[in-house]
Amino acid sequence: MNQQQRREILIEALLKERGAYHEIEIPKSPEEQKALLRGLMNIRLPKEIGKDFLKIQDAYLQEEIKQKGITDENELVPIRNCFYLWQGDITTLRCDAIVNAANSGLTGCYIPNHRCIDNSIHSFAGIELRLACDKLIKA
Repeated sequence: MNQQQRREILIEALLKERGAYHEIEIPKSPEEQKALLRGLMNIRLPKEIGKDFLKIQDAYLQEEIKQKGITDENELVPIRNCFYLWQGDITTLRCDAIVNAANSGLTGCYIPNHRCIDNSIHSFAGIELRLACDKLIKA
């Protein structure tokens, strides 16, 4: 299965979740599809989804990140012991943890395709992050 097929399956699944969106057509261009997928992920409330969706989503996101490239923490020079200052695309950083000024619910921004860090992190991590953060805050 290629990226376009994965993307279309993910978009279809997210559109089906919201009855009001059943008439939305999937765009032909990859860039418009990516924007639609990201927008749908951004507005999705934290809730469970099927394993098939997650498997396809994970394969899709892994390929996207592979195409963008990864910055490994081991390639960086700490400014203090175990403390790094780095500027770049946070969604391409391989590390143990990142710090983000998230909203009080930890579930990210719900504005479709907003260019904030919350949306980027939640979009490129996949929809499970929002659910995991929701469970954490409720606990």
